[in-house]
Amino acid sequence: MGLRLKPSDEAFYQYISELTAIVRESADLLFEAMNEPANVEELFTKVDVLEKDADKITDKIISRLNDTFITPLDREDIYALAQKIDDVIDGVQGIAERMTLYNAGAASAGAIELASLVVKSARQLEKACSYLPDMKKKRLKLEARCARIVDTESKGDRLYRQEMAKLFRECKDPIELIKWKEILMLLEDALDDCEGVADLLKGVLLKYA
Repeated sequence: MGLRLKPSDEAFYQYISELTAIVRESADLLFEAMNEPANVEELFTKVDVLEKDADKITDKIISRLNDTFITPLDREDIYALAQKIDDVIDGVQGIAERMTLYNAGAASAGAIELASLVVKSARQLEKACSYLPDMKKKRLKLEARCARIVDTESKGDRLYRQEMAKLFRECKDPIELIKWKEILMLLEDALDDCEGVADLLKGVLLKYA
C-alpha cells in the first residue's frame, strides 16, 4: 500500500472523535451500574463491548500512522492521544469488571459521586477533542474544556480522600473494605487519566495553535 500524502487527513480526527464517544458512553454505563447494582453484570457486558471497539479504533489509528506520510499533527502526538484516551476506557472497563467480579453490591453516595465526576470529565473530553480539527479558531474553547477536566480531577482527589477515610472508619467487614478500596482507587485513576488527556491536549495547543 502506498503512503498517503494528503496533509489534512481527517480520518485521524474522526477516529479520535469515535474514541471519545466511547469514553462518554462507557462512563454513562458505569454511572448507571453504580446506581443499579442489580444490573451490573449486564452493564459490564456493554462496557466490555465498547472497550473492544476502542481497541479496534486504536489499531486503525496505528495502522494509518504507518501508511500516512503527512499527518495533521505529529504522529507522536496522535499516537499519545489515542493511547491515553484508550487508557481512560480501559480504566472504566476495569471498574465495571471489579464491580461484577467482586459482587460489590450497592455503592456509597461518595462512590456514586466519584462516578458522576468521571462522567463529567468524559463529556468535557469529548467536547475538547471535537475542537481539534479547528483548534486555532477554537483555542479558547479547548482550553476551557481542559481546565474543567483538571478542576474535576481536583474535586475527585478531595472526594476520594474523604471517601477512603470514611470507608476505613465505618466499614467493619474486611472483605467489603478490600472490594471498595480498590474500586475507589480505580475511580480516582480514571479521573487522573482524563486529566492526562487534557495535559496532552494543552501540549498540542502549544505546538499547533
